[in-house]
Amino acid sequence: MPADEEPRRVARVVLLDPDDRILLLYGHEPDDADDNWWFTPGGGLEGDETREQAALRELAEETGITDAELGPVLWQRTCSFPFAGRRWDQDEWYFLARTRHIAATTGTATDMPGLTELEQRSVSGMRWWTWQELSSTHETVYPTKLAGLLRALLDEGPPGSPTVLDTEIV
Repeated sequence: MPADEEPRRVARVVLLDPDDRILLLYGHEPDDADDNWWFTPGGGLEGDETREQAALRELAEETGITDAELGPVLWQRTCSFPFAGRRWDQDEWYFLARTRHIAATTGTATDMPGLTELEQRSVSGMRWWTWQELSSTHETVYPTKLAGLLRALLDEGPPGSPTVLDTEIV
């Protein structure tokens, strides 16, 4: 990213169901399904939309869930990673959201109605996770300390102001 270019502004959603499970998407490099990871729904802001609007739009596009009640910003993170042949530098805000939606434990890309062309090539499913499952998995999850963050959220509630997470550079 050129020095004068701002990081991509991103809104992400920490979506919890009535059982306090978090919904994560399963993604991979478009041309290498073996280079894979789990991540929260969300994406870049479009036009003049707010981060709150982007969070709800992305959640609906990626999961079909439209009944989520958006809460406060939990965490803020700066990250940089290679994906689809370029480097992405992002300023991410993670919003808490709750849904009454009870879904199957897992889903496939066919359950994701509004994926972009790039997302169709790089997102292959979604799954609800407990914090215990996250803490014991050997799979890659972003942000990398999500299990501990989720446990703290469930034990202590949302922070009084957003927690700034460590910068992640992959």
